[in-house]
Amino acid sequence: MKKMYLFAAAVALAASLTACGSKAPVDNAGTQTGEGATKQEAAGTSSGDKKTVTFWAWDKEFNIAALEMAKEIYETDHPDVEINIVEVGQNDVVQKLNTGLGSGSLKGLPNAVPIEDYRIQSFLKSYPGAFMDLTSEINYDNFAAYKKGPMTLEGKSYGIPWDNGAAVLYYRKDMIEQAGYTEEDMQDLTWSKFIEMGKKIKEATGKKMISMDPSDIELMKLTMQSAGTWFTKEDGTTPDMENNAALKECLQIIKTITDDDLVRTYSGWAGLLEGVNKGEVAFQLKGCWFTPSIMKGEGQDGLWRVAKIPRLDSTPNATNASNLGGGSWYILNGVENSDIALDFLKTTFGENKELYNRLLDEKGIVGTYLPSQESEVYNKEIPFFGNQKIYQEIASITKEIPNVNYGTYTYAFQDIVMAEIQKILQGEDIDAAMKSMQVQAEAQAR
Repeated sequence: MKKMYLFAAAVALAASLTACGSKAPVDNAGTQTGEGATKQEAAGTSSGDKKTVTFWAWDKEFNIAALEMAKEIYETDHPDVEINIVEVGQNDVVQKLNTGLGSGSLKGLPNAVPIEDYRIQSFLKSYPGAFMDLTSEINYDNFAAYKKGPMTLEGKSYGIPWDNGAAVLYYRKDMIEQAGYTEEDMQDLTWSKFIEMGKKIKEATGKKMISMDPSDIELMKLTMQSAGTWFTKEDGTTPDMENNAALKECLQIIKTITDDDLVRTYSGWAGLLEGVNKGEVAFQLKGCWFTPSIMKGEGQDGLWRVAKIPRLDSTPNATNASNLGGGSWYILNGVENSDIALDFLKTTFGENKELYNRLLDEKGIVGTYLPSQESEVYNKEIPFFGNQKIYQEIASITKEIPNVNYGTYTYAFQDIVMAEIQKILQGEDIDAAMKSMQVQAEAQAR
């Protein structure tokens, strides 16, 4: 029963909506933040002698914190502009955009929003012309290569690349040493070696290898992208399940670590933090956006380290680099003052080293703007991680992440995969499960 529990709730639960992979979901929609915040309906209007541009965003410690810092920089040089930041949960952003754009009405919509990389293709294809074409406005060569693919459709790019989802293996130095391993053993890992380590660490410490959420397949997403593949073929539309070597190896990994009782299950953000911050697991695979959260563990200074993720053993083109989550900024066409929204995003997130360096230095937020990685901020020794220069490691991973086309069906296909994983854990043959996934995905994609 224990192994069945890991994904027992998969079918009933909706796909997890995570920002930048990201943090705790924000349930309160429409909360104003920042000085001079105005009503949501004021998007694209003027307030007194000032022109107002409105941004919706979620996560006070990430997206909103970054907007507030960019606002401070921009308004200093543009006293006639007011940047209005409205806190709206990601679920609500998606719903309100679909409702407004679907009805053809921009009333009440903002000038710009962040949209998750896994989701943007469905918006671009469903609402042609809704988002500003930024192909000639942004120098995409200055950003991590994997960010451009999701925001590009038919040769045109529509977003300003934003947060970094570079996948990181966080590990407890003290726990691996109790099992006889060293920091050198954590380099250039394969999954078979990683699982072997997990078994020995459990024997030596009694701790589980890793935490996993039964309502999501984050492990599968980051592992598949590390091999440059996804649930669809390169066109982002044609299902690629039945003969997908990376998918098969991922399914085998999940079954193995579940059967061997190496997994600590959790539900919700608090459950995840409890596992890592209370020392209940030896490892955690997450996007680098998880760093500020893992540093909240009391009494754990100097115990954690970071390394590259394990690579698949037998899948061609497998690497030790991947992405988990992440999003970018998008500007809505037709909302008044959209030209100011463009200038704001272009001159801050599009090209401002100072902004990115401050975000990293003061907030621990890592962007995907490559020129900023030349800064000395990336050479900082971080005491919590035993003075390891973790941002150097993250910058190195960022440049190696394979670019994949997430297409329009990521969340629909995720539901299919989760349901079949439950059957695999109950004894279904993996090949039969993959064939079933293919049939269901083809029906979904028609």
